Amino acid sequence: MSLQGRISELAHKHRKLDEKISEEQKRPAADALRVKDLKRKKLKIKEELHWLEAS
Repeated sequence: MSLQGRISELAHKHRKLDEKISEEQKRPAADALRVKDLKRKKLKIKEELHWLEAS
């Protein structure tokens, strides 16, 4: 996979995680542990994106 392809894939995953976080937080009984886990995954992807874009 090309560098640009990997960046696009990660950006897509980042957006999807953001949507999942928003959906979970809108629920009346949001699962705080799930939200925390999703945010952690989102941050890891963001860090990898920044690293790849700097390359």
